[in-house]
Amino acid sequence: MFHPISIPYGCVMLFNVVNLKEGFTIEDVELTLGEMCNVVKNTYGDDNGGFIGGQVYKYSGFVSNEGSFDSKKMTQDHLVIMTFWKSFEQHEKSHADAIFKEKFSELAEFCDETYELGYEMLWQGSPE
Repeated sequence: MFHPISIPYGCVMLFNVVNLKEGFTIEDVELTLGEMCNVVKNTYGDDNGGFIGGQVYKYSGFVSNEGSFDSKKMTQDHLVIMTFWKSFEQHEKSHADAIFKEKFSELAEFCDETYELGYEMLWQGSPE
């Protein structure tokens, strides 16, 4: 569950921002989020499903002065779910599946907004 992942060149990344409704905390959604991620991993994590790996982050409140045009801009607390797929089409097929929709709708009950943006990889590297 907490193992490093290897991201192959040429995959796509989906970046999902999850804003919780006022009054809800990360602790309120941890179990639901974990169950949803487990469904994705165990149901779509093969050649046919296309799921490669994923990561979940919580916004921690720090903003880089060096990497931002407007580091004073405030943002609300949120979670980010990053998933990596062999193709966008495989991602969309998995998310149209009833098994996923059921788990995602449970998470959505705690949210006032979610949106998911797709990215194609242009570069990756590590120190040599």
